[in-house]
Amino acid sequence: MPEALVLSRTATALAAVERALAELRRGGIVVLRDEDGAGGLVIAAESCGLRALQRLQGLAQDAPVLVTTRRRAEAIGMDIPPHIAGSMGDTNKPITLDLPEGVPVDVILRPHESAADNGVASRHIAVRHLSRPVASHAPRIAETAIELAKLARLLPAVVLGPLSGDPGNKRRDWAREQDLIYVDAADVLAYEDTASRNLQQVAQAHVPLEGAENARILAWRPSDGGKEHLAIVVGEIDPTAPVLIRLHSECFTGDLLGSLRCDCGVQLRGAIAEIAKQGSGVLLYLAQEGRGIGLVNKLRAYELQDDGFDTIDANEQLGFDADERIYAPAATMLTRMGIKRVRLMTNNPQKISQLERYGIEVTERVAHSFPANGHNENYLRTKAERAGHLL
Repeated sequence: MPEALVLSRTATALAAVERALAELRRGGIVVLRDEDGAGGLVIAAESCGLRALQRLQGLAQDAPVLVTTRRRAEAIGMDIPPHIAGSMGDTNKPITLDLPEGVPVDVILRPHESAADNGVASRHIAVRHLSRPVASHAPRIAETAIELAKLARLLPAVVLGPLSGDPGNKRRDWAREQDLIYVDAADVLAYEDTASRNLQQVAQAHVPLEGAENARILAWRPSDGGKEHLAIVVGEIDPTAPVLIRLHSECFTGDLLGSLRCDCGVQLRGAIAEIAKQGSGVLLYLAQEGRGIGLVNKLRAYELQDDGFDTIDANEQLGFDADERIYAPAATMLTRMGIKRVRLMTNNPQKISQLERYGIEVTERVAHSFPANGHNENYLRTKAERAGHLL
């Protein structure tokens, strides 16, 4: 297949997913179809309005169901039957729940709110009226719907309206007739990897930094115009030798506001200072706030932490995995900068294995930790004891 055609199809697939994400975030309906012809109508649970829900009910071929992750289902008080729990093992796969008429979707998906909230009683009533988990009519569609919600930085919970099989591949035309956004399941599941491989440098500028005046910032963007990542280059890089680098996931509260709940701000500034001290290096600033769950969900996790959960349990109570980050974008940026061997500033062994998975050789791990500040002791303890960080 000609390269131009491959690039065109890739751009089209990325754009289709981006449109679906925007539609979910505004409370609209998205049409999903997998390669076997199974399909479904999807609305994000946290933005599901009455009008959209009624329209979904009118278009679906069967009663809508609630799909969420196993951990989210357990957090809202669902008992997972042994035969379903046993088949899932320890994974966080989607769970499908009957959604009786009259149960407000937005209420059952907010156990992170304060118990003092006036809606707590109605939440408990709603959970009691949810049926036990049921077998999904199309597991691939349920999995894809949850992935869409995660990519949109929404809670991993959706209302799914089943559609009949589509062996003739007419679902796209039907969606257009109904003025609905359509997306293929395969494009959704491949989105993160595809967007990472299609990162292109779109801008750069000399930006003198405190303690590192000889610094440039390079901006990288995927072809669909999605999430942008940055490379902060200090000094002159010699790609023939291992380059000192730091992978830093964005943290609005720590990096910009100086939050004491984490160590992100001091790690960011400390890394830039150390790179400048050693003469040269690169800090990759990755757009994956809150270990990949987004800023709003990170604030929701903070509420749960205030109720006694640690950082990992809080993310899992919301229905996410403990860490949703990926490092394919970092590997792509390094490769396109001509960097194949690195000295990695990190305490997280996962970053080493992830970079090596994508073909970047880590010749040395450079320790990068800072003392607790009186507010983040539990945070640092959890990173060491449960996430395996080398602190």
